[in-house]
Amino acid sequence: MRLGDARTGKLADNITGFGRALRRAGVSVDASRIALAQQAAMLVGLDSKPDLSAAIESVLVSREPDRLVFRELFDAYFRDPEMANKLLAQMLPSAEGKAAPSKRRPRVREALSPQKAVAQAMPKPTETKVEFDAAMTASDLQRLQHADFNALSATEYRLVARLVRDIHLPIPCVPSRRTQPGSHGSRIHWPGVMHQAAQTGGELLRLPRLQRRAQPLPLLVLVDVSGSMERYARLLLAFLHAATRTHRRRDVFAFGTHLTDLTPAFALGDTDAMLVTASDLIADFAGGTRLGESLVTLRQRHARRLVGRRTLVLVITDGLDTGEPAELAQELVWLRRHSRRLLWLNPLLRFDGYAPTARGAAVLHCYAHGMVAVHNLEHLQDMASSIAVLLAR
Repeated sequence: MRLGDARTGKLADNITGFGRALRRAGVSVDASRIALAQQAAMLVGLDSKPDLSAAIESVLVSREPDRLVFRELFDAYFRDPEMANKLLAQMLPSAEGKAAPSKRRPRVREALSPQKAVAQAMPKPTETKVEFDAAMTASDLQRLQHADFNALSATEYRLVARLVRDIHLPIPCVPSRRTQPGSHGSRIHWPGVMHQAAQTGGELLRLPRLQRRAQPLPLLVLVDVSGSMERYARLLLAFLHAATRTHRRRDVFAFGTHLTDLTPAFALGDTDAMLVTASDLIADFAGGTRLGESLVTLRQRHARRLVGRRTLVLVITDGLDTGEPAELAQELVWLRRHSRRLLWLNPLLRFDGYAPTARGAAVLHCYAHGMVAVHNLEHLQDMASSIAVLLAR
């Protein structure tokens, strides 16, 4: 099949419209990548749709979590022959796909949602280019850095849900029992000594040594999914999934009226897929809070998740617990004794002069090694340094 002249045909417009749809879905796509996608389409042709999809994907997608979003959006975008014309008119279609709309990822559903139609007349130069990155001014983005998650509008909440995925959380490292060759250390690396002697004719210019490897602390996260934490739970789960993606040892639990293991969901590579799976696993979402009973379940069924008093435990809750304070205190004593640090990530620190006066908050304040604020983007970005300071005490 001949593609025709890209200057007069529809191929270039179709790929450009698809690139804009990807950008609305949160995928980082610029004009240079769209131009490369047009060249890739010209090279592979239109005989095979899988080949065309693979060629465009190779130049438009650079992050692994965006691949499933690209494939689902590509399948929905290029199914209807009239879809390109509708998209060029800024009216994204709601065509039926192979999967039901409720099964699509949130980013794909938002990219395929109807948009406001533009006038039939030629738009002004300032209106011809609408990008996700330029959707807000610098002052708006600066305001979002300090805005409380619980006070965001629906549009701002969706934007912040994407921004939190780009925040890094480097976990502090500690020396492990395993060693590796290095310049410092108390033990001599004898294989390295023999190898160096063989290269220098028996002369030893320096003595290679063995030093202990540095490894990040094992991580155990307990996330409150009660009604008072509803606006924070989803954002913080997305943040933790993206920020600890390369962490080798992480265990995540959600607690409300009972404990739910989210570690299998966090094993998924895509954050949207993790949120869908976690939503299916959590049966007590937006309910009450019983941290003491949840810690009993953790001690009885998942005690081996705590690695030899080296685990960093993060408890994300507002402390509005409805259980018995005596039971909570007993379980927190056990948890503190079997972990390296027990840190309380409290969104209520947004209030000036906050004091843990609630029963559960008072008990948690007594046994936690420290509190960290997690109610806006600024404090999430500073969390790594806050954790390092608390660990150094």
